[in-house]
Amino acid sequence: MRNHIYDNTGADTWRLFRIMAEFVDGFEVMADVSPAVSVFGSARTPPSDPYYQRAVELGAKLSKRGFAIITGGGPGIMEAANRGAAEAGGRSIGLNIALPEEQRPNHYQNISLNFHYFFARKVMFVKYATAFVCFPGGFGTMDEFFEAMTLIQTGKAPSMQVVLIGTEYWQPLVAWMHDVLLKRFANIDPEDLGLFHLTDDVDAAVELVCEHYARTGGRTEGRMTAEGTMFGTPPRVPQEPH
Repeated sequence: MRNHIYDNTGADTWRLFRIMAEFVDGFEVMADVSPAVSVFGSARTPPSDPYYQRAVELGAKLSKRGFAIITGGGPGIMEAANRGAAEAGGRSIGLNIALPEEQRPNHYQNISLNFHYFFARKVMFVKYATAFVCFPGGFGTMDEFFEAMTLIQTGKAPSMQVVLIGTEYWQPLVAWMHDVLLKRFANIDPEDLGLFHLTDDVDAAVELVCEHYARTGGRTEGRMTAEGTMFGTPPRVPQEPH
C-alpha cells in the first residue's frame, strides 16, 4: 500500500517537463557547436597554478585550430580553458550547473547554458565533443573521465580522443589501473589502457586532438541515438528451462 506522506508521483511526473526543457535548450543552443573539445579539471585551481596556465594555453591553441571549447562553466580549470578560447576569438561554452552552494560562473563564456540536472549536462559534454581533455581535478573530473572510459570501452560512444594532462597527478591512477584492474583482478583488457593518452605537453595534447579529428572527421559508424551514443542490442531475458 502506497504511503501518501511520501507520494511524489505527481511531482516526479511534472519534473519530466523540466528535464525535457533542459535537453531541448541544450540541443538547440549546441546544434551548431562542432567540432568541440570538452575540458575538465578542478574548480579550485587558482590562476597562479601552472595547470591553470596550461589550460589557458590549451583553450587558445585548440580554438585557433577551429575547435569550440566546452567546460562546466565554473572557476579554476574551467575558467582557464574558457578564457583561452575567448581571448583567442573562439567559441567558449559554459555548461553551468545549479548547486546547493552556488557555483560562480566564469566571465569567459560567450555561449552559456544552465542546468539543474547533472545527467542532462553530461549528455551535452559527450554529444558535441570529439575529444575530452582532463586536467587534475576532484570527484567531478574523475566522474567525467570514467564516464568517457565506460562509454568508449562498451562501444556506446563514438570514437573519441581522451587526453590526460599532468603526469604527476594521473600517473598513480594509471599505475593502479594497470596493477590492480588489469593485472591483479583482470577486470579490464590490456587494450583498455590505450583508450586515453597521458602527457604534460599542451602542444602534444592539441596534436592528438587534431590528428584524431583529421582521421575521423567527426564521423561515426553505426546508428546514433539522439543523445549522442550508439544504438545497441537490447538485452534478452534468459528463458526458463523447460
